[in-house]
Amino acid sequence: MGELLRVEGVNVYYGSIHAIKDVSFHVDEGEIVTMIGANGAGKTTTMHAISGLLKIASGTISYDGKMISRIEPHKIVSLGLAQCPEGRRVFSGLTVHENLEMGAYSRKDGKDAIQDDFDLVFDLLPRLKERRNQSAGTLSGGEQQMLAIGRALMCKPKMLLLDEPSMGLSPLLVKEIFHIIEDVNKKSGVTVLLVEQNAKMALNIADRGYVLETGNIIMEGKASELADNPEVKRAYLGAK
Repeated sequence: MGELLRVEGVNVYYGSIHAIKDVSFHVDEGEIVTMIGANGAGKTTTMHAISGLLKIASGTISYDGKMISRIEPHKIVSLGLAQCPEGRRVFSGLTVHENLEMGAYSRKDGKDAIQDDFDLVFDLLPRLKERRNQSAGTLSGGEQQMLAIGRALMCKPKMLLLDEPSMGLSPLLVKEIFHIIEDVNKKSGVTVLLVEQNAKMALNIADRGYVLETGNIIMEGKASELADNPEVKRAYLGAK
């Protein structure tokens, strides 16, 4: 399968702070690729640059053969690149079903196609089907994360950007969320770029990975190789 996303020499600033420094990486179609790093490493900034929420100072970002470095976020979504943001950000006053409908708001492929994706989301995330008439604000943290993933899938993406999906969840729910990410990739064929502080779980499900440190990519490789790397073990996997 071919390359789906390429980030080349990207720099991002917050005022005088150089947050992302000549970052380059790629994601191939069908892969799960993870980006790991400590708080403040620049992981979320990288995601926001890809999805158009932050302007880049220099470099290029291409997706599915199109240059997306300078186009608006909603147009990027319409190309099939959807982001599931850090902190979930569900519409708490709306029902689960209404939240999912919001994910499909920009689609123009008809009610039947949208209903097919409702069925897909409910198949992947059966708990959402059970709670489809419940207000999103009354869901548990894990259920809200499932809803955020489901809402992103309703955009009908070829690629999903997942930003810290395990944040604030219990260890049991973390395992469930990562299992869902694997299912989304394998059963629906959606390519995944996963930003995650839980490096052990992320590397366990990913094909490849990148290590980001103070705005620089300092290491890359197969996920299994990174998981066995002594420096990665010491810095991110809790090994002594």
